[in-house]
Amino acid sequence: MNHAHFIGIAGIAMSAVALLLREAGWQVSGSDEAFYPPSSQLLPANGIAISTPHAAVNIPLATTHIIIGKHSTLTAEANPEVAAAFALQAAGKAQILSYPEVLKLLTAGRHNVVVCGSYGKSTTASLITWLLESAGVDAGFMLGARALNFDKNSRMGSAPQFVLEGDEYPSSNTDDRAKFLHYAPSTVVLTSAQHDHPNIFATHADYLMPFAELLGRLTPAQTLVYCADDADAAALASPCAAQHISYGLGTGDYRAAEINYGPTTHFNLTHNGTVIVACTSTQLGAHNVQNMVGAAACVLANGWLTPAQVAAGLATFKGVKRRMECLSAAGQIPAFEGFGSSADKARSAIAAIQLHYPNHRLVALFEPHTFGWRNPVNLPDYDTTFAGVDVLAMLPPPTGDNQLTQTQMADRVAAAQANTRVLRLGDDVTENMATMQALLQPTDVLLLLSSGHFGGMLEALLAALPAHA
Repeated sequence: MNHAHFIGIAGIAMSAVALLLREAGWQVSGSDEAFYPPSSQLLPANGIAISTPHAAVNIPLATTHIIIGKHSTLTAEANPEVAAAFALQAAGKAQILSYPEVLKLLTAGRHNVVVCGSYGKSTTASLITWLLESAGVDAGFMLGARALNFDKNSRMGSAPQFVLEGDEYPSSNTDDRAKFLHYAPSTVVLTSAQHDHPNIFATHADYLMPFAELLGRLTPAQTLVYCADDADAAALASPCAAQHISYGLGTGDYRAAEINYGPTTHFNLTHNGTVIVACTSTQLGAHNVQNMVGAAACVLANGWLTPAQVAAGLATFKGVKRRMECLSAAGQIPAFEGFGSSADKARSAIAAIQLHYPNHRLVALFEPHTFGWRNPVNLPDYDTTFAGVDVLAMLPPPTGDNQLTQTQMADRVAAAQANTRVLRLGDDVTENMATMQALLQPTDVLLLLSSGHFGGMLEALLAALPAHA
């Protein structure tokens, strides 16, 4: 029997692929420096042995395949377990793979739907998966975030469709190809193509290259679904040989018309100007309506569902963890977590709160966790990103050479946004909690923006939220 050992298994994507291999009948084990929920619970519950910390002895003798994560510490020079893995491969005792290569093996022969883009891909991929699931289609999937309609973020499924969230990041420390280039898509969904990950892609042109390569491989027998609202996505789509299906709010073959935003948002889904079904959703923001139209375009253009089935699925979609997820309890002020890993994502989250809560004071707790926020090249993003925020409470960024400081970030926001009060939080959780408790009022809406963990204060902050007036 094949035995796969994952080095760096605790990550959301690595653990998802480990679960797929286990479901496919493989023996699976793995290691990492630390384990936290959900991986610390999900992996053992599915028969996957986990070890910590990294050590050569973690690799079982029966191992036939070793999957190594993409992390700066997972190199043969820095990690004894990785060094042992390469020694086993050199001796012909095991084969080293990246997780995209494993996904290629697992999804061979399926109708792969690869959802990619700088933002919107987790939600759109989750929407496509849920639309199929809610209509009785047992699709396979591998998502880069946890959709709240599912108890895990991967499944093999028995239907031909397999939905993959496609990542433009390099595949491994020894393979610079974008992860999605390993997949064999029958359908590609391109949500956006704004410059992201400047630590990997120095310029926007660099960032667009893997997307252009992915689309350049498509043939007339395949389908490209792209967001026509995004100029760069539309430009990438133009030379692509695949069948073109466009979507958007302002333009596209599939559109949302007569949008009425509220606790339940209503809109008409149109195709080439004709209303095909009335839809409702509890998800916040124009960007989420755009994601819903993209998911609908994918399943309808492929002939998998009827418009009525699409409407039923959209109405019951619960959203994606950390993507405009409501974290407050009943009776507390509304608190939503937007995945604030980039300026574009933060702007979308802020716009969503303004749209749904126009008469409330908007307080944003912001942690500049990613390198993109800390990159000096991106300092101009602070001129516009937080427009509409009434109070911005900013946690300090991780320290690093040649990176923006909290003072530079805060001063830039304050200079550009006269109506935004900027508070600089420190590293002391107790002091930060006292500041936030004194700040928040019963008529506020709180928006949490980070891809990190808010300095360890989130759980206590949510428990102490004031009652909503």
